[in-house]
Amino acid sequence: MLGGQFTRNLASSLTKCCRLLHGLSGKVESMDGNSEERITRVLFCGPHFPASHNYTREYLRKYPFLQVDEVPIDDVPNSISKYHMCIVKSMKLDSNVISLATEMKLIMQYGVGLDGVDIDAATKYGVRVARIPSHVTGNAASCAEMVIYLILGLLRKQNEMQIAVEQRRLGEPVGETLFGKTVFIMGFGNIGIDLAKRLRPFGVKIIATKRSWEAQSQDSCQSNDVPGPNSTTNDLIDEKGVHEDIHEFASNADIVVCCLNLNSETAGTVNKKFISSMRKGALIVNIARGGVLDYEAVLDHLKSGHLGGLGIDVAWTEPFDPNDPILKFKNVLITPHVGGVTEFSYRSMAKVVGDVALQLHAGIPLTGIEIVN
Repeated sequence: MLGGQFTRNLASSLTKCCRLLHGLSGKVESMDGNSEERITRVLFCGPHFPASHNYTREYLRKYPFLQVDEVPIDDVPNSISKYHMCIVKSMKLDSNVISLATEMKLIMQYGVGLDGVDIDAATKYGVRVARIPSHVTGNAASCAEMVIYLILGLLRKQNEMQIAVEQRRLGEPVGETLFGKTVFIMGFGNIGIDLAKRLRPFGVKIIATKRSWEAQSQDSCQSNDVPGPNSTTNDLIDEKGVHEDIHEFASNADIVVCCLNLNSETAGTVNKKFISSMRKGALIVNIARGGVLDYEAVLDHLKSGHLGGLGIDVAWTEPFDPNDPILKFKNVLITPHVGGVTEFSYRSMAKVVGDVALQLHAGIPLTGIEIVN
């Protein structure tokens, strides 16, 4: 009797276990079947700036639910619908491309410049757009150092020195010192601040313009280096003005450094009128975007000799044509958009991008970036 009851209870328990296991199996199969949907896909547009996607992929290698892809620019329109996050780099993301990004949650730059993104279109389609603040990643410091490199290269006539080496000539060319010069920083943001810190020990006069000085935070003047922990903009610059003063400031400068964000208002700011207002023989260094400079105005003033030299890390079209007439002048230096491309800044930005991808996957608030829409 007892044995029969035990057998019936055991049979009932086994039946329940089988049902439970079957239910769990169904859930597991369902999860496996939806695993593709649970992967957060990160798109890097184009092959340029390869360290950006390589370092980000390396940072996220422990997270199999995050997929980092680099897609050729021409293939982006056909692929973008599969991605949840896009790092635009140097690609133009217009309304047509953004309209195809049906799963997109965030478009961001591996750095600061968002001039290639149609922000209004992104807003229309419910996609957030963001940049990485330059002062938290070392990008501003790296760009500031590149400016100093270009300034010194122009003053000491780098191209002519190379010719002298090839021709086995010693003691020439005769260069100039940075000491005693007046440097005009046009656009006194994070890069301008870090540049002023690094210029001060050279014994220069620093003048700067900014659309609004009220927005200048003293905290941003307290990160890194000289002059000291309690420094303000008044310690970093000798004279400050607003955007309407740029022609007057240009007339008083030996070196003009462009640090403006490129937008509809700043495009072509350095035009014929601006360069004509500069001192004869003065230098222009552009660390911002190529479109801030008017190409024809720069070329004409190089030909006339009014412009004493040009140092650019950014160009009107990128990659820049190595046979462009501007590059025929000995007093022109160009670098391949590497102002912010240093181990320190790119590793830092890879961490920001990687952390944001993790936050996006988890559905929690995004940190470490500046949302612009």
